[in-house]
Amino acid sequence: MTILDWPAEERPREKLLARGAGVLSDAELIAILIRSGTRGKTALDVSRQLLDTFGGVRGLLNAAPASCSRKGFGNTRYATLQAALELSRRYLAERMRNENALTSPQAARAYLNARLKDRPYEVFGCLYLDTKHRPISFEELFRGTIDGASVYPREVVRTVLEYNAAAVIVVHNHPSGVAEPSIADQSLTRRLKAALALVDVRLIDHIIVGDGAAVSFSERGLL
Repeated sequence: MTILDWPAEERPREKLLARGAGVLSDAELIAILIRSGTRGKTALDVSRQLLDTFGGVRGLLNAAPASCSRKGFGNTRYATLQAALELSRRYLAERMRNENALTSPQAARAYLNARLKDRPYEVFGCLYLDTKHRPISFEELFRGTIDGASVYPREVVRTVLEYNAAAVIVVHNHPSGVAEPSIADQSLTRRLKAALALVDVRLIDHIIVGDGAAVSFSERGLL
């Protein structure tokens, strides 16, 4: 029996159209994206198998390209899921650009979380803001290993001037999953704040992305 043989109200696509995407399970949403099954298995069967193999949605969307050799998960399906993931990131970025980053910290955090949360290596980036503290652009400046990344304040200042930014939010991730600021993180923040102050640019916040909620230096009183 194929999905087309099911009652209309049980088919993932029809269920989404009738009741909204929020009522669908993870497997049903993925089944809509991958569209078809394999011999003897429906798209929903394949989706459940993929979720089980990779340990859930997060593991599946963060799978390496080499995983495409698995049965039921070829290059086409891998590309489809990666495109869906990137669209969600761009949706958050567009939402953030259309709002004031300071009066809507949730949008900024959600975007930065989406950009850096599941990186296996450390990444340091800057969210550049204009004089009204509206986002101009986001750029990843430094990448490192799982142990850390070298961040150079002079490079941060250089890019801030290139974007003609009036303020900046800096962010980095902790691949370990623990977002608590280290002594080195606090020292770097002080150096960045001092360097930016020399060119009359305000450091609004330093956000650390871990496995749970992001940590804000501003909220912690560390700026």
